Amino acid sequence: MTARSTPVGTPPAGTPLANLTVTTHGPLPDQPGRHIDPTLPAANLVDQDIQVPVLGGGLVRHVNLDLSASTPSLVSVAQRIQDLQPYYSSVQRGSGYLSEKCTGLVEDARANIAAHANARPDDLVIFTRNTTDALNLLATAVPGDTVVLDIEHHANLLPWRSRRVVESRATLAETLAVVRAELASRPAALLSVTGASNVTGELLPLVQFADIAHAHGARLAVDGAQLVPHRRIDMLAAGVDYLAFSGHKLYAPFGAGVLIGRADWLDAAPPYLAGGGAVGNVTLTEVEWKSGVDRHEAGSPNIFGNISIATALADLTEIGWDALCEHESALRDYLHAELGQINGVRILQGFPDAPDRLGLAAWEVSEGSVGLLAAALSAEHGVSVRAGRFCAHPLVARLATRRNGLRASLGAGSTLDDIDRLVDALARLLKEGPRYEYDRGPHGWHPHHDDRRC
Repeated sequence: MTARSTPVGTPPAGTPLANLTVTTHGPLPDQPGRHIDPTLPAANLVDQDIQVPVLGGGLVRHVNLDLSASTPSLVSVAQRIQDLQPYYSSVQRGSGYLSEKCTGLVEDARANIAAHANARPDDLVIFTRNTTDALNLLATAVPGDTVVLDIEHHANLLPWRSRRVVESRATLAETLAVVRAELASRPAALLSVTGASNVTGELLPLVQFADIAHAHGARLAVDGAQLVPHRRIDMLAAGVDYLAFSGHKLYAPFGAGVLIGRADWLDAAPPYLAGGGAVGNVTLTEVEWKSGVDRHEAGSPNIFGNISIATALADLTEIGWDALCEHESALRDYLHAELGQINGVRILQGFPDAPDRLGLAAWEVSEGSVGLLAAALSAEHGVSVRAGRFCAHPLVARLATRRNGLRASLGAGSTLDDIDRLVDALARLLKEGPRYEYDRGPHGWHPHHDDRRC
């Protein structure tokens, strides 16, 4: 293929684009009318400017475009956790000062997370390991069938003990109609949808899904793993009954997640884990289980993980959600435009009428192995992307003719230079192929002779 061309009227790659300098929808605190320059990160992350080895020797700045999978920590979050380490102790049942301090910090985090999501006053905020864990917990509590879409990440497709899968249509409008018909055909207790696709980045109209669910006597659960790090969600305004998300996608990668939602189902469900803290009294023949969050949080909690989620949400709010959205949207448009200039690349799209989309692009290539391309991008160019089916096998099988793809995902620390590095390297690899030999093993492609020092 030929090298990518630059669209008419676009400055050379690597230079600031005037049309990508945007103004937030609302002024940030003490910074009225702030302008966002996508050549600069919107937030400081711990991996900023980290150097990684490449084949043949030398170091390059790492370009992390796999942020939909996991994010590095915000510098402020990492500092907060470091500052708290001397105070680490048990929570809830300890009487010492450090225990009381940690208990207060965890409960403050719980309250702040509920306030951030505008949860109902009687909603529970249960700390889990991640989104998958949170949705598996919810699955134990649903008193009936769950309806899901075929576009879901496996975390929101596999846990449900009784699920009815609705095949999405060419547009969101048609898909909403099919979901409405499914719920009208026979009762279901829950409709569970993703807030944003981890394959296409497309946002779903949660208010409309909530209205359909509630009109047919069902509740709405939202897999917010992709949405929450990029958009502020208002559970009460959107009509969301349950929301699950992870810290490791939210610049708080310390092993915690959250399930927020109505208490009645969760209080009636069997305890998610059997152990200390979940019980009021135990004899050799009987167990009195607690209600509320204690019922499902047996054992010692992940204190730092729980606090880090609340800290990250607060720090992103201080930066400004409008500012983050504008930053990532500008980069997204640039990414899509640049990828569109490469022969043999086809960007995957699910719904042309999606109201918005996150800062990511998934694409397939007309020939060659996406796994080999991803390995060469990393080993030869220091660029990290994701290859495969993105834990959304049914959706990728429908959208990608070759049933696999590559994905680049952006975040608060991304820049135009990151995209230029990706696009230049991808164009070169598609034109000339990798410069080194690679072997395919059980866990993907790897350099035949790897001289990098990790």
